[in-house]
Amino acid sequence: MGIIRIVVFLVLAGIVVSLGVALYHLAGNRGNSDKLLRSLTLRVILSVALFLLLMIAWRVGLIRPHGLAR
Repeated sequence: MGIIRIVVFLVLAGIVVSLGVALYHLAGNRGNSDKLLRSLTLRVILSVALFLLLMIAWRVGLIRPHGLAR
């Protein structure tokens, strides 16, 4: 389960970095919407990839969902 955890954290970090880059290009007002669009597209792709990775890992049995502790 250790490698899955590392991959999930790396993909989450990539999502946050991509969102930060998009915010920089949006707030920078440099008129370069291509970089903004590329950054947001990458964020969506990483989000979908993370979702698929979690579903595949759950289906294969690498991770197990658990209930909330009471």
